[in-house]
Order: sequence, then C-alpha cells, then structure tokens
Amino acid sequence: MAKVIGSYLISRTLKEEGVDTLFYLMGGPNFDIVMAAEDFGIRCIDFRHEQAAAFAAHAYARVTGKPGVCTAASGPGTLNLLTGVYTAAIDCAPMVILGGAGPVHEIGREAFQEVDQVGIMEPMMKWVHQTTQAARYPEVVSMAFRKATTGRPGPVYIDCGADVLYEEVDEEDAITPWRAERRTRPAAEASVVRETVDMLAAAERPMIFAGGGAFFSGAANELTELVNLTSTPFYTAPMSRGLVAEDNPVSFQAARSTAMRETDLVLVVGTRLNWMVQYGHRFNPNAKVVQIDIDPAELGHNRNIDLGIVGDAKTVVSQMLEEARNREADWAGRIESDWILRLSEIEDQRAAQGAALQNSDQMPMHPVRLCKEIREFLDRDAIVSVDGNEILHIGRQNIPTFVPGHRLNSGVTGTMGVGLPYGIGAKLAKPDKQVLVLHGDGSMGMNAMELDTCVRHNRHLQQRRLDCPDA
Repeated sequence: MAKVIGSYLISRTLKEEGVDTLFYLMGGPNFDIVMAAEDFGIRCIDFRHEQAAAFAAHAYARVTGKPGVCTAASGPGTLNLLTGVYTAAIDCAPMVILGGAGPVHEIGREAFQEVDQVGIMEPMMKWVHQTTQAARYPEVVSMAFRKATTGRPGPVYIDCGADVLYEEVDEEDAITPWRAERRTRPAAEASVVRETVDMLAAAERPMIFAGGGAFFSGAANELTELVNLTSTPFYTAPMSRGLVAEDNPVSFQAARSTAMRETDLVLVVGTRLNWMVQYGHRFNPNAKVVQIDIDPAELGHNRNIDLGIVGDAKTVVSQMLEEARNREADWAGRIESDWILRLSEIEDQRAAQGAALQNSDQMPMHPVRLCKEIREFLDRDAIVSVDGNEILHIGRQNIPTFVPGHRLNSGVTGTMGVGLPYGIGAKLAKPDKQVLVLHGDGSMGMNAMELDTCVRHNRHLQQRRLDCPDA
C-alpha cells in the first residue's frame, strides 16, 4: 500500500472538490500543502501579505459562487488572515481556510508560534475543526466544503497541525468522503407562494430588495424575469449589484431612497436587514414586508415582517415566477403606473443634475468626470472593484453593473484595502473579463505591494487611483 502524508491528502481532496486556485503566503508547516496542490494541477497564487490572500479568495467566491480557498503559515501567518476572513464572514461568502499550526502534541507547551488559532477563528466561522489523524483529512476537507456552501454560506476553518500534516498513512486507509451531487434547495409551501404573489399584485408601490443569498443561490435569471413580468422596481445590497442589469426598465438606481421611503410592499430576497438599510427602518414604516431567507433566524430580525419564508432564494423566486405567469392580467399596464413614472422622473432629474459634473473640465479632474471616462472604456461585463471612502460612494452612483458577481467592494464591513486583492481574485476567476480596480488614495496604500503579485502572475488589471481628500 502506498504511503502518503497528511498534506498530500488535503491537496488531493481539494482537487476532488473542484478547486482550481489556492491563494497563499508560503511558510511552515503548510509548505507541503502548496507543493502537493501544484502537483495536482491546482494553480497556487502567492501574495505579499496573508490579508490580501484572504481578500482574493473572498473575491473568487463572489465572482464564481464557489468557495475560495486560502492557506497561511502558523501563528502570525494565520492571524494575518483575520481581516479578510471577517470581511467574508459578514458577507456570507463561502471560503475554506487552511491554517498551518504547530504540532498538536505540543499544544500547551509554549511551542514555536503557538496560539489558540481555533479559538480565535471560531467566532467568525460557520465551522472549525482540528484533527489529530492524517487519515481523516479527506473526510474533514470534504465536510468543510459542504459546511461552507449549505444553508447560509460562509467561511470554514481547518487547523492543520504540523505533526498531522507530516504523518505518514496508507493512502487506502484514508477515510473516503461522501460527496453530495447537488445542493439542497428548500422550497416554500404553495399556499405561501400564492399569498406572496397576491400581496405583490395588490401593492401599488412594490419593490424587491435582494442580496448575497440570491446571488449564491443563482437566482439572477429568475429575478430578472420576475421584475420584467411584474414591473417591480429592483434594488440590491452593495455586493450584489448586477443581479438584475442596472439598465433594466425597472432599475432606478438614482431613485433608491425615494423607493425605500415610499414603497408599500418590500420583498426582501436573501439579504439581512442590517445597518445599511437602518435595520429595516429605511423602508416605509407602513410598508408590508415579505422576507425570503434560507436561515430562519434572519426572518423578522431587526424589523417586524408580515410574511416570512424559509427557503432557497432561487427556488422560491422560481415558484413565485410560475405563479405570476398564470396571472398576467395582474401585471398589465404596470410599467406605465404612477409608481414607475415617479421613479423614472426622479432618475431623469438626477441624471440631468449630474451632467454638469460629468462634463466638467476642472483640474484636478472631478471624480464624477473620472467615472464618466471610465464608463466609456468599460466592457458591459467588466468586473469592477472599488475601494476607499469617497470614491466608493461616487463610483456607486456613477458606474453601473450589469452582470451578477461583477461588482466588488467591502460591503457591510467598510474594510479598506480590499480593492487590489479583490481585483486579483476576480481576474484569476474570470481571466477573459476586463477587471477595473478603482482606489481612493488611502486604500491604495494598504495593499499596494500586491502590484508585485500582479506582475509575477501576469494578471492584467485596469488600475485607477483617485485622491479624494476630505477637504
């Protein structure tokens, strides 16, 4: 029987799980994980800082919908992943993190770089695990992918002790994991679907507000068809832009605040009512709220709702779409309703108000003019990573997104320094797509050394830096 070590079993299982890219910064004891991964044909991308490797893995997940995978050395190396892991955790993005660690049998003896990595990671993770048997690595790694992607997605962590990574076992003795052929997609009861569509038909000022749950379930096509059929204005959380193309006839980005303030029905699909929508109170207090989420704990969190549906976003929206198709008379003439006309007029007014700045010849160049120039050369399916403070908000208002997964920013956390690593992760995920990284002057400095990573790995990114001092 062939003898193999734990690192080999980890990398073999990564390959079997469909991993094509591993983000890392080299060090002990994870060196052999990377070497074995390369032997299995996995592309291994080394960064100048572990934080950037985690950001890139997060972006990879956001662009592809598949778990991003990263690894770092023991102690300081793994701890340097924390900011990136935290950002992904709050974004509910699937990631598998492999943290190198000192020998398990030396825990508690003040070994080299010893720190309670499991205890530090656990509050941010969906799942953490530390095994003492190399033969269990295939089972544990496969389980990690299931944990990261089932239910509400999120990052998971495996603590990889040096002695276990180098333990020799018979390959045939390694536990063979069971792999699910497809993800479980909970559906809604038919009566609840009918009730939801009834409420949508009865509303005079409806809107849909969607987020990461809709993206990771793959609900973009179903949402697009639903808003087109029912003429329902559509908005998203920041990291989920492009679920419905922003030049759709019922996408009124400049009228977002008005829509939220005046709506009488909000259909919340796969997103949380957090501070970005004032804990749900940015919506009209008299509006009815229907919330769809795969996590029952999110239903009614921060704001009372009228109807809660536990289910997979793609599945439930598909059910709604089927019901709505049978009731076409309910949607006749909606595209010409007073609600659509009001939001459209606001959209046109804001565009006219911004025209002067878009065409301004002032020097230094006004950021709104910069965004206009960027739009001129951006492909429709370009991936845009925006990082900073003022430029983040200006870019949000002036650079649209048309494809799901193609808009990247720090989202709920406001983490700075994500821009360039996100761009690298996105370009590696979709090398045929144009990728733009738009930085503020402060955020650029936080991970600027990753320009070296771009050069070494021949990743061609469109880079733009903008100085936006508060003054």
